[in-house]
Amino acid sequence: MFNSLSDRLTATFKNLRGKGRLSEADVDATIREIRRALLDADVALPVVRTFTGRIRERALSEEVSGALNPGQQVVKIVNDELVGILGGQTRRLNFAKRPPTVIMLAGLQGAGKTTLAGKLAHWLKSEGHRPMLVAADLQRPNAVNQLQIVGERAGAVVYAPEPGNGVGDPIQVATNSIEVAKSKLHDVVIVDTAGRLGIDEELMQQAADIRSAVNPDEVLFVIDAMIGQDAVKTAEAFLDGVDFTGVVLSKLDGDSRGGAALSVAEVTGKPIMFASTGESMKDFEQFHPDRMADRILDMGDIMTLIEQAEKNFDEKETEKLKKKVESGEDFDLNDFLTQMAGLKKMGSMKKMLGMMPGMSQYKEQLANFDEREVDRVEAIVRSMTPQERSNPKILNGSRRARIAKGAGTTVTAVNQLMERFTQAQKMMRSMTRGGGMPGMPGGGGMPQMPGMGGMPGAAGGKKKKPAGKKKGRKGGQSGNPAKRAQEAQALADKKAGKTQDPVGSAFGGVDLGKDDEFDPANLPKGFGGIFPGGKK
Repeated sequence: MFNSLSDRLTATFKNLRGKGRLSEADVDATIREIRRALLDADVALPVVRTFTGRIRERALSEEVSGALNPGQQVVKIVNDELVGILGGQTRRLNFAKRPPTVIMLAGLQGAGKTTLAGKLAHWLKSEGHRPMLVAADLQRPNAVNQLQIVGERAGAVVYAPEPGNGVGDPIQVATNSIEVAKSKLHDVVIVDTAGRLGIDEELMQQAADIRSAVNPDEVLFVIDAMIGQDAVKTAEAFLDGVDFTGVVLSKLDGDSRGGAALSVAEVTGKPIMFASTGESMKDFEQFHPDRMADRILDMGDIMTLIEQAEKNFDEKETEKLKKKVESGEDFDLNDFLTQMAGLKKMGSMKKMLGMMPGMSQYKEQLANFDEREVDRVEAIVRSMTPQERSNPKILNGSRRARIAKGAGTTVTAVNQLMERFTQAQKMMRSMTRGGGMPGMPGGGGMPQMPGMGGMPGAAGGKKKKPAGKKKGRKGGQSGNPAKRAQEAQALADKKAGKTQDPVGSAFGGVDLGKDDEFDPANLPKGFGGIFPGGKK
Protein backbone atom coordinates (compact mmCIF):
# COMPACT_ATOMS: atom_id res chain seq x y z
CA MET A 1 0.00 0.00 0.00
CA PHE A 2 2.63 2.56 1.06
CA ASN A 3 5.47 1.34 -1.16
CA SER A 4 5.55 4.43 -3.37
CA LEU A 5 5.31 6.86 -0.46
CA SER A 6 7.94 4.92 1.50
CA ASP A 7 10.36 4.95 -1.47
CA ARG A 8 9.93 8.69 -1.99
CA LEU A 9 10.47 9.56 1.66
CA THR A 10 13.47 7.23 2.00
CA ALA A 11 15.11 8.79 -1.05
CA THR A 12 14.46 12.26 0.36
CA PHE A 13 16.13 11.49 3.69
CA LYS A 14 19.22 10.07 2.00
CA ASN A 15 20.11 13.61 0.92
CA LEU A 16 20.30 14.68 4.58
CA ARG A 17 22.79 12.05 5.68
CA GLY A 18 26.24 13.20 6.68
CA LYS A 19 25.40 16.90 6.91
CA GLY A 20 26.84 18.58 10.00
CA ARG A 21 24.17 21.27 9.93
CA LEU A 22 21.02 21.98 7.92
CA SER A 23 20.41 25.33 6.30
CA GLU A 24 16.95 26.75 5.77
CA ALA A 25 17.36 25.88 2.07
CA ASP A 26 18.02 22.22 2.99
CA VAL A 27 14.90 22.14 5.15
CA ASP A 28 12.77 23.78 2.44
CA ALA A 29 14.00 21.30 -0.19
CA THR A 30 13.18 18.39 2.13
CA ILE A 31 9.72 19.76 2.92
CA ARG A 32 9.05 20.25 -0.79
CA GLU A 33 9.86 16.61 -1.54
CA ILE A 34 7.72 15.41 1.40
CA ARG A 35 4.80 17.53 0.14
CA ARG A 36 5.08 16.03 -3.35
CA ALA A 37 5.29 12.50 -1.96
CA LEU A 38 2.15 13.00 0.15
CA LEU A 39 0.16 14.58 -2.68
CA ASP A 40 1.17 11.73 -5.00
CA ALA A 41 -0.11 9.33 -2.32
CA ASP A 42 -3.56 11.01 -2.49
CA VAL A 43 -3.34 12.53 0.98
CA ALA A 44 -5.90 15.32 1.39
CA LEU A 45 -4.47 18.80 0.70
CA PRO A 46 -5.44 20.30 4.11
CA VAL A 47 -3.69 17.39 5.83
CA VAL A 48 -0.56 17.89 3.69
CA ARG A 49 -0.43 21.59 4.55
CA THR A 50 -0.83 21.00 8.27
CA PHE A 51 1.66 18.13 8.28
CA THR A 52 4.44 19.88 6.35
CA GLY A 53 3.87 23.12 8.29
CA ARG A 54 4.50 21.37 11.59
CA ILE A 55 7.60 19.61 10.22
CA ARG A 56 9.09 22.86 8.89
CA GLU A 57 8.48 24.67 12.17
CA ARG A 58 10.20 21.93 14.18
CA ALA A 59 13.01 21.40 11.64
CA LEU A 60 14.04 25.09 11.88
CA SER A 61 13.95 25.12 15.69
CA GLU A 62 16.68 24.48 18.24
CA GLU A 63 15.52 20.86 18.29
CA VAL A 64 17.44 20.27 15.04
CA SER A 65 20.13 22.96 15.04
CA GLY A 66 21.45 21.72 18.39
CA ALA A 67 21.34 18.03 17.48
CA LEU A 68 24.50 16.00 16.93
CA ASN A 69 23.01 14.51 13.74
CA PRO A 70 20.52 16.97 12.19
CA GLY A 71 19.54 14.58 9.38
CA GLN A 72 18.46 11.86 11.80
CA GLN A 73 16.66 14.44 13.90
CA VAL A 74 14.55 15.50 10.90
CA VAL A 75 13.66 11.85 10.25
CA LYS A 76 12.60 11.57 13.90
CA ILE A 77 10.41 14.68 13.52
CA VAL A 78 8.74 13.26 10.40
CA ASN A 79 8.17 9.98 12.24
CA ASP A 80 6.60 11.81 15.21
CA GLU A 81 4.29 13.81 12.95
CA LEU A 82 3.29 10.71 10.97
CA VAL A 83 2.30 9.03 14.23
CA GLY A 84 0.27 12.16 15.02
CA ILE A 85 -1.76 12.26 11.81
CA LEU A 86 -2.37 8.50 12.06
CA GLY A 87 -4.05 8.99 15.42
CA GLY A 88 -1.25 9.14 17.99
CA GLN A 89 -2.04 6.41 20.51
CA THR A 90 -3.29 2.90 19.77
CA ARG A 91 -7.05 2.89 20.34
CA ARG A 92 -8.50 -0.38 21.60
CA LEU A 93 -12.11 -1.56 21.70
CA ASN A 94 -14.27 -0.38 24.58
CA PHE A 95 -16.06 -3.41 26.00
CA ALA A 96 -19.34 -3.07 27.89
CA LYS A 97 -19.25 -3.60 31.64
CA ARG A 98 -22.29 -5.84 31.24
CA PRO A 99 -22.14 -8.04 28.12
CA PRO A 100 -22.89 -8.16 25.31
CA THR A 101 -20.68 -5.48 23.79
CA VAL A 102 -22.42 -4.17 20.66
CA ILE A 103 -20.29 -3.20 17.66
CA MET A 104 -22.02 -1.64 14.66
CA LEU A 105 -20.37 -1.49 11.23
CA ALA A 106 -21.17 1.32 8.79
CA GLY A 107 -19.83 2.32 5.38
CA LEU A 108 -20.42 2.42 1.64
CA GLN A 109 -21.35 -0.66 -0.36
CA GLY A 110 -18.20 -2.30 -1.66
CA ALA A 111 -16.04 -1.09 1.23
CA GLY A 112 -15.81 -4.66 2.52
CA LYS A 113 -18.05 -4.46 5.62
CA THR A 114 -19.40 -8.02 5.44
CA THR A 115 -16.00 -9.65 4.96
CA LEU A 116 -14.55 -7.44 7.64
CA ALA A 117 -17.32 -8.45 10.05
CA GLY A 118 -16.09 -12.05 9.74
CA LYS A 119 -12.46 -11.02 10.22
CA LEU A 120 -13.34 -9.00 13.31
CA ALA A 121 -15.26 -12.01 14.71
CA HIS A 122 -12.29 -14.29 13.99
CA TRP A 123 -9.92 -11.84 15.73
CA LEU A 124 -12.24 -11.53 18.74
CA LYS A 125 -12.39 -15.33 19.02
CA SER A 126 -8.59 -15.45 19.14
CA GLU A 127 -8.77 -12.94 22.00
CA GLY A 128 -11.06 -15.25 23.99
CA HIS A 129 -14.49 -13.74 23.16
CA ARG A 130 -17.70 -15.37 21.85
CA PRO A 131 -18.91 -13.06 19.05
CA MET A 132 -22.21 -13.27 17.17
CA LEU A 133 -22.70 -11.76 13.72
CA VAL A 134 -26.01 -10.06 12.92
CA ALA A 135 -27.33 -9.87 9.33
CA ALA A 136 -28.93 -6.42 9.31
CA ASP A 137 -28.14 -5.74 5.66
CA LEU A 138 -31.45 -6.87 4.19
CA GLN A 139 -31.33 -4.91 0.94
CA ARG A 140 -28.21 -5.86 -1.00
CA PRO A 141 -28.81 -9.09 -2.99
CA ASN A 142 -27.48 -12.16 -1.17
CA ALA A 143 -25.95 -10.06 1.62
CA VAL A 144 -27.44 -12.39 4.27
CA ASN A 145 -26.11 -15.47 2.50
CA GLN A 146 -22.67 -13.87 2.17
CA LEU A 147 -22.54 -13.12 5.91
CA GLN A 148 -23.50 -16.71 6.69
CA ILE A 149 -20.64 -17.99 4.53
CA VAL A 150 -18.20 -15.50 6.08
CA GLY A 151 -19.40 -16.46 9.57
CA GLU A 152 -18.80 -20.14 8.84
CA ARG A 153 -15.24 -19.37 7.71
CA ALA A 154 -14.66 -17.31 10.87
CA GLY A 155 -16.18 -19.98 13.10
CA ALA A 156 -18.77 -17.52 14.44
CA VAL A 157 -22.54 -17.82 14.97
CA VAL A 158 -24.69 -15.74 12.58
CA TYR A 159 -28.11 -14.37 13.59
CA ALA A 160 -30.14 -14.10 10.37
CA PRO A 161 -33.91 -14.37 11.01
CA GLU A 162 -34.81 -12.65 7.72
CA PRO A 163 -33.94 -13.82 4.17
CA GLY A 164 -32.94 -10.34 3.00
CA ASN A 165 -33.05 -9.30 -0.68
CA GLY A 166 -35.44 -6.50 0.30
CA VAL A 167 -37.44 -8.53 2.83
CA GLY A 168 -37.42 -7.75 6.58
CA ASP A 169 -36.90 -4.86 8.98
CA PRO A 170 -33.16 -4.31 9.71
CA ILE A 171 -33.89 -2.20 12.81
CA GLN A 172 -36.02 -4.97 14.35
CA VAL A 173 -33.40 -7.60 13.51
CA ALA A 174 -30.66 -5.53 15.19
CA THR A 175 -32.84 -4.94 18.27
CA ASN A 176 -33.80 -8.61 18.68
CA SER A 177 -30.20 -9.74 18.29
CA ILE A 178 -29.24 -8.27 21.67
CA GLU A 179 -31.64 -10.51 23.59
CA VAL A 180 -30.64 -13.54 21.51
CA ALA A 181 -26.96 -12.86 22.32
CA LYS A 182 -27.74 -12.65 26.04
CA SER A 183 -29.69 -15.90 26.01
CA LYS A 184 -26.91 -17.76 24.17
CA LEU A 185 -24.09 -16.17 26.21
CA HIS A 186 -22.40 -14.29 23.36
CA ASP A 187 -20.35 -11.45 24.85
CA VAL A 188 -19.92 -9.48 21.58
CA VAL A 189 -22.54 -8.63 18.92
CA ILE A 190 -21.32 -7.40 15.50
CA VAL A 191 -24.09 -5.74 13.46
CA ASP A 192 -23.51 -5.69 9.71
CA THR A 193 -25.55 -2.84 8.20
CA ALA A 194 -26.50 -1.98 4.62
CA GLY A 195 -24.41 0.24 2.37
CA ARG A 196 -25.01 2.13 -0.83
CA LEU A 197 -23.00 2.85 -3.95
CA GLY A 198 -22.98 6.50 -2.89
CA ILE A 199 -23.86 8.71 0.05
CA ASP A 200 -27.62 9.33 0.36
CA GLU A 201 -30.14 10.37 3.02
CA GLU A 202 -31.88 6.99 3.14
CA LEU A 203 -28.62 5.20 4.00
CA MET A 204 -27.76 7.67 6.72
CA GLN A 205 -31.23 7.59 8.26
CA GLN A 206 -31.33 3.80 8.39
CA ALA A 207 -27.87 3.64 9.97
CA ALA A 208 -28.83 6.34 12.47
CA ASP A 209 -32.04 4.47 13.37
CA ILE A 210 -30.14 1.21 13.98
CA ARG A 211 -27.69 3.10 16.17
CA SER A 212 -30.51 4.60 18.22
CA ALA A 213 -32.19 1.18 18.57
CA VAL A 214 -29.20 -0.85 19.78
CA ASN A 215 -27.11 1.89 21.44
CA PRO A 216 -23.78 0.34 20.35
CA ASP A 217 -20.61 0.56 22.42
CA GLU A 218 -18.61 1.08 19.22
CA VAL A 219 -19.60 2.31 15.76
CA LEU A 220 -16.85 1.42 13.29
CA PHE A 221 -16.71 3.20 9.96
CA VAL A 222 -15.31 0.80 7.35
CA ILE A 223 -13.54 2.59 4.52
CA ASP A 224 -11.81 1.24 1.45
CA ALA A 225 -8.17 2.37 1.75
CA MET A 226 -7.95 2.50 -2.05
CA ILE A 227 -10.49 5.30 -2.71
CA GLY A 228 -7.97 8.12 -2.37
CA GLN A 229 -9.18 11.72 -2.09
CA ASP A 230 -12.84 10.67 -1.79
CA ALA A 231 -12.01 9.14 1.60
CA VAL A 232 -12.21 12.50 3.36
CA LYS A 233 -15.58 13.47 1.85
CA THR A 234 -17.08 10.06 2.64
CA ALA A 235 -15.73 10.03 6.20
CA GLU A 236 -17.07 13.51 6.95
CA ALA A 237 -20.53 12.54 5.65
CA PHE A 238 -20.69 9.43 7.85
CA LEU A 239 -19.37 11.37 10.83
CA ASP A 240 -22.25 13.85 10.49
CA GLY A 241 -24.89 11.18 9.76
CA VAL A 242 -23.89 8.32 12.08
CA ASP A 243 -21.21 9.74 14.39
CA PHE A 244 -18.82 6.78 14.36
CA THR A 245 -16.32 6.14 17.15
CA GLY A 246 -13.50 4.58 15.14
CA VAL A 247 -12.26 3.76 11.64
CA VAL A 248 -11.38 0.42 10.06
CA LEU A 249 -9.26 0.41 6.89
CA SER A 250 -10.10 -2.38 4.47
CA LYS A 251 -7.99 -3.51 1.49
CA LEU A 252 -4.79 -2.10 2.96
CA ASP A 253 -2.93 -4.71 0.93
CA GLY A 254 -4.04 -3.08 -2.33
CA ASP A 255 -1.80 -1.32 -4.82
CA SER A 256 -3.25 2.18 -4.38
CA ARG A 257 -1.30 5.01 -2.81
CA GLY A 258 -2.75 4.95 0.68
CA GLY A 259 -3.94 8.53 1.12
CA ALA A 260 -7.07 7.43 2.99
CA ALA A 261 -5.06 6.11 5.93
CA LEU A 262 -3.13 9.35 6.24
CA SER A 263 -6.18 11.61 5.89
CA VAL A 264 -9.17 10.14 7.73
CA ALA A 265 -7.88 10.23 11.31
CA GLU A 266 -6.56 13.80 10.96
CA VAL A 267 -9.71 15.18 9.31
CA THR A 268 -12.34 13.44 11.46
CA GLY A 269 -10.49 13.31 14.75
CA LYS A 270 -11.55 9.66 15.09
CA PRO A 271 -8.87 6.96 15.55
CA ILE A 272 -8.04 4.19 13.10
CA MET A 273 -8.61 1.03 15.15
CA PHE A 274 -8.15 -1.91 12.78
CA ALA A 275 -6.76 -2.70 9.33
CA SER A 276 -7.57 -5.50 6.90
CA THR A 277 -4.37 -6.53 5.13
CA GLY A 278 -5.41 -9.44 2.89
CA GLU A 279 -8.12 -11.90 1.91
CA SER A 280 -7.56 -14.52 4.60
CA MET A 281 -9.46 -14.38 7.90
CA LYS A 282 -6.10 -13.96 9.63
CA ASP A 283 -5.22 -10.88 7.58
CA PHE A 284 -6.64 -8.50 10.15
CA GLU A 285 -4.75 -6.56 12.79
CA GLN A 286 -4.99 -3.92 15.47
CA PHE A 287 -3.86 -0.57 14.06
CA HIS A 288 -0.82 0.91 15.80
CA PRO A 289 0.00 4.45 14.53
CA ASP A 290 3.63 4.27 15.67
CA ARG A 291 4.22 0.93 13.95
CA MET A 292 2.55 2.08 10.74
CA ALA A 293 4.72 5.21 10.72
CA ASP A 294 7.80 3.00 11.09
CA ARG A 295 6.65 0.88 8.13
CA ILE A 296 6.14 3.97 5.97
CA LEU A 297 9.66 5.20 6.82
CA ASP A 298 11.13 1.73 6.10
CA MET A 299 12.04 1.16 9.76
CA GLY A 300 10.19 -2.16 9.92
CA ASP A 301 7.64 -3.43 12.40
CA ILE A 302 9.50 -5.81 14.66
CA MET A 303 6.97 -5.60 17.51
CA THR A 304 4.12 -6.95 15.33
CA LEU A 305 6.43 -9.68 14.05
CA ILE A 306 7.34 -10.73 17.60
CA GLU A 307 3.69 -10.67 18.71
CA GLN A 308 2.72 -12.93 15.81
CA ALA A 309 5.56 -15.29 16.64
CA GLU A 310 4.58 -15.51 20.30
CA LYS A 311 1.00 -16.24 19.30
CA ASN A 312 1.79 -18.94 16.73
CA PHE A 313 4.85 -20.74 18.06
CA ASP A 314 4.19 -23.58 20.50
CA GLU A 315 5.60 -22.37 23.82
CA LYS A 316 6.32 -25.91 25.09
CA GLU A 317 8.10 -26.89 21.88
CA THR A 318 10.09 -23.66 21.91
CA GLU A 319 11.18 -24.20 25.53
CA LYS A 320 12.07 -27.81 24.73
CA LEU A 321 14.24 -26.68 21.81
CA LYS A 322 15.88 -23.99 23.94
CA LYS A 323 16.87 -26.53 26.61
CA LYS A 324 18.11 -28.92 23.95
CA VAL A 325 20.40 -26.30 22.39
CA GLU A 326 21.63 -25.06 25.77
CA SER A 327 22.54 -28.62 26.78
CA GLY A 328 24.89 -28.86 23.80
CA GLU A 329 22.72 -31.00 21.55
CA ASP A 330 22.53 -30.03 17.90
CA PHE A 331 19.47 -28.50 16.27
CA ASP A 332 18.18 -31.29 13.99
CA LEU A 333 15.70 -31.51 11.11
CA ASN A 334 12.83 -32.49 13.41
CA ASP A 335 13.35 -29.15 15.18
CA PHE A 336 13.58 -27.51 11.78
CA LEU A 337 10.13 -28.91 10.89
CA THR A 338 8.69 -27.55 14.15
CA GLN A 339 10.07 -24.09 13.39
CA MET A 340 8.70 -24.28 9.83
CA ALA A 341 5.23 -25.15 11.18
CA GLY A 342 5.34 -22.07 13.42
CA LEU A 343 6.39 -19.84 10.53
CA LYS A 344 3.55 -21.16 8.36
CA LYS A 345 1.02 -20.35 11.10
CA MET A 346 2.26 -16.76 11.12
CA GLY A 347 0.96 -16.28 7.58
CA SER A 348 2.56 -14.87 4.46
CA MET A 349 6.35 -15.03 4.41
CA LYS A 350 6.39 -11.95 2.19
CA LYS A 351 4.53 -9.95 4.82
CA MET A 352 6.82 -11.14 7.57
CA LEU A 353 9.94 -10.22 5.60
CA GLY A 354 8.32 -6.88 4.73
CA MET A 355 8.24 -6.07 8.46
CA MET A 356 12.05 -6.11 8.62
CA PRO A 357 13.88 -2.77 8.78
CA GLY A 358 15.40 -1.60 5.51
CA MET A 359 13.44 -3.99 3.30
CA SER A 360 12.80 -1.40 0.57
CA GLN A 361 16.18 -2.28 -0.98
CA TYR A 362 15.00 -5.89 -1.37
CA LYS A 363 11.67 -5.04 -2.98
CA GLU A 364 12.40 -6.93 -6.20
CA GLN A 365 13.51 -10.08 -4.36
CA LEU A 366 10.39 -9.94 -2.17
CA ALA A 367 8.15 -9.51 -5.20
CA ASN A 368 9.72 -12.60 -6.81
CA PHE A 369 9.56 -14.72 -3.67
CA ASP A 370 7.38 -17.79 -4.19
CA GLU A 371 5.36 -18.64 -1.05
CA ARG A 372 5.16 -22.26 -2.25
CA GLU A 373 8.90 -22.66 -1.61
CA VAL A 374 8.11 -23.11 2.07
CA ASP A 375 5.95 -26.14 1.18
CA ARG A 376 8.67 -27.50 -1.10
CA VAL A 377 11.23 -27.28 1.69
CA GLU A 378 8.85 -29.09 4.03
CA ALA A 379 8.32 -31.80 1.39
CA ILE A 380 12.08 -32.42 1.23
CA VAL A 381 12.37 -32.82 5.00
CA ARG A 382 9.32 -35.08 5.18
CA SER A 383 10.85 -37.31 2.48
CA MET A 384 13.62 -38.21 4.94
CA THR A 385 13.50 -41.11 7.37
CA PRO A 386 13.28 -40.37 11.13
CA GLN A 387 16.94 -41.43 11.44
CA GLU A 388 18.01 -38.98 8.71
CA ARG A 389 16.14 -36.11 10.34
CA SER A 390 17.73 -36.82 13.70
CA ASN A 391 21.24 -37.28 12.28
CA PRO A 392 21.62 -35.29 9.01
CA LYS A 393 25.32 -36.19 8.84
CA ILE A 394 24.42 -39.59 7.36
CA LEU A 395 22.91 -37.95 4.24
CA ASN A 396 25.28 -39.23 1.57
CA GLY A 397 24.80 -38.95 -2.17
CA SER A 398 22.47 -41.90 -2.63
CA ARG A 399 20.26 -40.82 0.27
CA ARG A 400 20.00 -37.31 -1.14
CA ALA A 401 19.07 -38.66 -4.56
CA ARG A 402 16.30 -40.77 -2.97
CA ILE A 403 15.02 -37.79 -0.94
CA ALA A 404 14.98 -35.56 -4.03
CA LYS A 405 12.98 -38.16 -5.95
CA GLY A 406 10.51 -38.57 -3.07
CA ALA A 407 9.97 -34.80 -2.81
CA GLY A 408 9.69 -34.33 -6.56
CA THR A 409 12.71 -32.02 -6.74
CA THR A 410 16.43 -32.09 -7.60
CA VAL A 411 19.50 -33.12 -5.64
CA THR A 412 20.71 -29.53 -5.95
CA ALA A 413 17.60 -28.33 -4.09
CA VAL A 414 18.30 -30.86 -1.32
CA ASN A 415 21.93 -29.67 -1.12
CA GLN A 416 20.84 -26.04 -0.90
CA LEU A 417 18.42 -26.85 1.91
CA MET A 418 21.12 -28.68 3.83
CA GLU A 419 23.42 -25.69 3.38
CA ARG A 420 20.81 -23.40 4.95
CA PHE A 421 20.16 -25.96 7.66
CA THR A 422 23.88 -26.10 8.50
CA GLN A 423 23.83 -22.32 8.94
CA ALA A 424 20.84 -22.65 11.26
CA GLN A 425 22.79 -25.17 13.37
CA LYS A 426 25.71 -22.77 13.60
CA MET A 427 23.36 -19.95 14.58
CA MET A 428 21.99 -22.02 17.44
CA ARG A 429 25.52 -22.86 18.62
CA SER A 430 26.49 -19.18 18.49
CA MET A 431 23.39 -18.22 20.47
CA THR A 432 24.29 -20.82 23.11
CA ARG A 433 27.84 -19.52 23.41
CA GLY A 434 26.77 -15.88 23.44
CA GLY A 435 23.75 -16.17 25.74
CA GLY A 436 21.28 -14.97 23.13
CA MET A 437 21.18 -13.37 19.71
CA PRO A 438 22.80 -9.94 19.69
CA GLY A 439 20.88 -7.06 18.18
CA MET A 440 22.22 -5.48 15.03
CA PRO A 441 23.20 -1.83 15.49
CA GLY A 442 21.72 -0.14 12.44
CA GLY A 443 21.49 -1.71 8.99
CA GLY A 444 22.81 -5.13 7.99
CA GLY A 445 21.65 -8.11 6.05
CA MET A 446 18.62 -10.32 6.14
CA PRO A 447 18.58 -14.09 6.48
CA GLN A 448 18.35 -16.15 3.33
CA MET A 449 14.88 -17.68 3.18
CA PRO A 450 13.81 -20.78 1.21
CA GLY A 451 13.43 -19.88 -2.44
CA MET A 452 15.15 -16.49 -2.19
CA GLY A 453 18.57 -15.89 -3.63
CA GLY A 454 21.31 -14.43 -1.49
CA MET A 455 20.93 -10.70 -0.91
CA PRO A 456 23.69 -8.18 -0.33
CA GLY A 457 24.81 -8.57 3.25
CA ALA A 458 22.54 -11.55 3.80
CA ALA A 459 23.55 -14.44 5.99
CA GLY A 460 24.36 -17.13 3.50
CA GLY A 461 24.41 -14.69 0.59
CA LYS A 462 28.20 -14.94 0.32
CA LYS A 463 30.55 -17.62 1.52
CA LYS A 464 34.08 -16.98 2.70
CA LYS A 465 36.81 -18.95 1.01
CA PRO A 466 38.10 -21.95 2.94
CA ALA A 467 41.40 -21.46 4.75
CA GLY A 468 43.22 -24.17 2.87
CA LYS A 469 42.95 -25.71 -0.55
CA LYS A 470 40.99 -28.96 -0.51
CA LYS A 471 42.59 -32.01 -1.95
CA GLY A 472 40.89 -33.37 -5.04
CA ARG A 473 39.77 -36.99 -5.19
CA LYS A 474 42.03 -39.33 -7.10
CA GLY A 475 40.45 -41.59 -9.62
CA GLY A 476 37.91 -39.21 -11.25
CA GLN A 477 34.21 -39.97 -10.91
CA SER A 478 32.51 -41.69 -7.99
CA GLY A 479 31.59 -45.34 -8.31
CA ASN A 480 28.13 -44.57 -6.93
CA PRO A 481 25.66 -43.83 -9.82
CA ALA A 482 23.55 -41.51 -7.64
CA LYS A 483 26.69 -39.69 -6.52
CA ARG A 484 27.79 -39.30 -10.16
CA ALA A 485 24.38 -37.83 -11.04
CA GLN A 486 24.66 -35.45 -8.11
CA GLU A 487 28.13 -34.31 -9.15
CA ALA A 488 27.05 -33.84 -12.77
CA GLN A 489 24.07 -31.69 -11.73
CA ALA A 490 26.21 -29.57 -9.40
CA LEU A 491 28.91 -29.18 -12.07
CA ALA A 492 26.26 -27.86 -14.46
CA ASP A 493 25.14 -25.41 -11.79
CA LYS A 494 28.73 -24.28 -11.30
CA LYS A 495 29.17 -23.65 -15.03
CA ALA A 496 25.92 -21.66 -14.99
CA GLY A 497 27.46 -19.26 -12.49
CA LYS A 498 26.74 -20.83 -9.11
CA THR A 499 29.66 -21.06 -6.67
CA GLN A 500 28.73 -24.25 -4.83
CA ASP A 501 31.40 -26.98 -4.85
CA PRO A 502 29.52 -30.32 -4.88
CA VAL A 503 32.45 -32.49 -3.79
CA GLY A 504 33.89 -30.19 -1.13
CA SER A 505 32.09 -31.94 1.73
CA ALA A 506 29.10 -34.06 2.67
CA PHE A 507 27.09 -30.94 3.51
CA GLY A 508 26.16 -29.63 0.07
CA GLY A 509 29.58 -28.18 -0.67
CA VAL A 510 29.84 -26.02 2.47
CA ASP A 511 33.19 -26.03 4.23
CA LEU A 512 32.50 -26.29 7.95
CA GLY A 513 35.95 -25.03 8.96
CA LYS A 514 36.74 -22.00 11.11
CA ASP A 515 36.61 -19.52 8.24
CA ASP A 516 32.95 -20.27 7.52
CA GLU A 517 31.55 -19.47 10.98
CA PHE A 518 27.97 -18.17 10.90
CA ASP A 519 27.66 -14.66 12.31
CA PRO A 520 24.28 -14.08 14.01
CA ALA A 521 24.95 -10.33 13.85
CA ASN A 522 23.97 -10.59 10.18
CA LEU A 523 20.37 -11.23 11.22
CA PRO A 524 18.05 -8.23 11.46
CA LYS A 525 17.62 -6.51 14.78
CA GLY A 526 14.72 -7.93 16.76
CA PHE A 527 14.82 -11.43 15.28
CA GLY A 528 15.95 -12.66 18.70
CA GLY A 529 12.38 -12.47 19.97
CA ILE A 530 11.30 -15.18 17.54
CA PHE A 531 13.90 -17.88 18.00
CA PRO A 532 14.46 -19.65 21.32
CA GLY A 533 17.31 -18.29 23.39
CA GLY A 534 17.22 -14.90 21.68
CA LYS A 535 16.71 -11.54 23.31
CA LYS A 536 13.48 -9.62 22.86
